[in-house]
Amino acid sequence: MSFALAAVPAWVALLPLGGYLIVLGWLHLRRRPTAVSGGLDVAALAAGLSGFVLAGPLALLQPAVGTAAWASLMMLGALVLIVAGGLLATRPRLVIYNVTVEQLRPVMAEVVGRLDASARWAGESVVMPARGLQVLMDGRGLARCVSVVAVGTKASPEAWSELSRQLRRGARGLRVRRNPWGAAFAAVGACCIAGGLAWAALGRMRSGEPAAPVSASCHPRPSSALESSHASARRPLGA
Repeated sequence: MSFALAAVPAWVALLPLGGYLIVLGWLHLRRRPTAVSGGLDVAALAAGLSGFVLAGPLALLQPAVGTAAWASLMMLGALVLIVAGGLLATRPRLVIYNVTVEQLRPVMAEVVGRLDASARWAGESVVMPARGLQVLMDGRGLARCVSVVAVGTKASPEAWSELSRQLRRGARGLRVRRNPWGAAFAAVGACCIAGGLAWAALGRMRSGEPAAPVSASCHPRPSSALESSHASARRPLGA
């Protein structure tokens, strides 16, 4: 049994990317911010780009390992391990969509004040010595997305878990306007899905086209002499 990644049609790459962009647009069109973990954010991005990875680098590398089923599974497993390793190597992070640093800072200050009264602010970062945690708010400008990242060499997992839980709850209580970029993300995602489906339908129509009719010039008719001889051979003897 063999499975060639090169046989995966190119239009398949557009479908997961379109789905990712539509979900991203929906998050930015909501009237309340949405907080997700950094691992989920990276995993969603990897899923959106998975089609391009399958139809691109993995399909190019497969001739080196063969088209056997176990070889394809090994390559897919290696891809999953690379993504998982990247997730484990990243710092603890909380991504909040459709919010600015200015809108999130009061919520962040309230949560930090409840967790550690001795917390000290320096710009967009805060140190909580009693909790053993240092946090940085990193905004993305026009994208209206804020990443809350645990920095420092000794971030307490318990303190980070409590901070992220309360910050999620506080972010849900905010009321924000819709991000115009959300409509653009959703429109591009819809175009990707529509383009992929149209590409697939066009390819199916081309593969199902009937064969071209054989031209009469390819089969010349027999000469009149041959026709007369065949006719006389079929004529009865008594005629």
